[in-house]
Amino acid sequence: MIMQSAAPRLLSAFEALIGVELPVRVRCWDGSEAGPPDAAARVVLHRRRALRRMLWAPDELGLTRAYISGDLDVDDLFALLGIPEVMARIGDHRLAGVRPRTLARAATAIVRLGAVGPPPRPPAVEIRRRRGILHSRSRDSVSVSHHYDVGNDFYRLLLGPTMVYSCGYWTDEDSCLGAAQDAKCDLVCRKLGLEPGMRLLDIGCGWGSLALHAARDYGVDVVGVTISREQRDLATKRVAEAGLSDRIEIRLQDYRDIDDGPFDAVASVGMAEHVGLVNLPRYAAGVHALLRPGGRLLNHAIARVRSLPDTPGRAPSFIDRYIFPDGEVLPLSRTIDAFERAGLEVRDDESLREHYALTLRAWVSNLLGSWDDAVRTVGEERARTWLLYLTASALGFEAPNRLTIHQVLAVRPHADGRSGLPRTRNRWLGSTRAAT
Repeated sequence: MIMQSAAPRLLSAFEALIGVELPVRVRCWDGSEAGPPDAAARVVLHRRRALRRMLWAPDELGLTRAYISGDLDVDDLFALLGIPEVMARIGDHRLAGVRPRTLARAATAIVRLGAVGPPPRPPAVEIRRRRGILHSRSRDSVSVSHHYDVGNDFYRLLLGPTMVYSCGYWTDEDSCLGAAQDAKCDLVCRKLGLEPGMRLLDIGCGWGSLALHAARDYGVDVVGVTISREQRDLATKRVAEAGLSDRIEIRLQDYRDIDDGPFDAVASVGMAEHVGLVNLPRYAAGVHALLRPGGRLLNHAIARVRSLPDTPGRAPSFIDRYIFPDGEVLPLSRTIDAFERAGLEVRDDESLREHYALTLRAWVSNLLGSWDDAVRTVGEERARTWLLYLTASALGFEAPNRLTIHQVLAVRPHADGRSGLPRTRNRWLGSTRAAT
């Protein structure tokens, strides 16, 4: 028999799982409410189906399916996901540490509230079945398309006019997102020591913003590659509109197929997360082969703080099913090791963790400020997916020992050991833009 007053029973079951009293206000389909009336985090379960989703996937995947499908609503995701115990138990897949008796009681309570029946169909935007070998060209192409080919109009709403999809460089916390992204592009160019006449390879060039910045402000020739058709099309259009088609070539090309080096510099911004641990040595060796002696690499990539387990598993996760299929966030140590084994000399590393947190919050603000347009453009399920992803990511970069991001500067030394870099960081960061 289905019991009444669902909210207090449901909240009690979740508090038993999490292990603490939750500062959350819950309202259920029967009109009942529970939890502190003034709680910042307010959760509404519109249908019992939300409980079935959680019962069949008792981790982050069940909760996110309930939210993305609209069975469950949260009025302030930052407030809910910012509760440390929620992130620890659910986001880190640590429900396995809960005592069996506690799990059984919680499951029984949820069943009595009507969570009985077959598993509900996942939201349509979830990707589940994948063909091909992990990180093969064909499978990577499909995975990248799932993330990037959702419509350039949506990315304009999210990213703003700069169309830069990686963290900005916030030289002043009062600066705007556009200024932070321009500063990031310029920082990359200065670290690479770009000068007029040089040839730059931009691996994972996105919508062409870095290529445009480098060609326009530093006088270099740029080859930009992406495996997203929509990125390629818009980047090519932007290059033509800027009158730089003679300086910038945008290709629909996998990084493994680039064979027209050497280049004076290589930028890889927000792309290495798609390479994967198995292909990391090949990626590093490929960059080394494409650089001339004395050429520099700037690798800008998210990193996980914790080391990889000896036998890594692939438990279903929200990020893998909805955002970055097959994406792998690796520890910095693995990336540096691969570069050094390939013959690249790492000369500098800069963590931009706080910069990414600020950028993500700016993207959340953009998305919420244009919510109706976003829903019309990509549908409510996908819009909810992105709001959840950006919010959780911002909190992940703000929290200690979870996520970070690094700009690693490496060089291919000359045969006699010369790096060609100035002796001090101030000198190689002091490069100036070419006259325009």
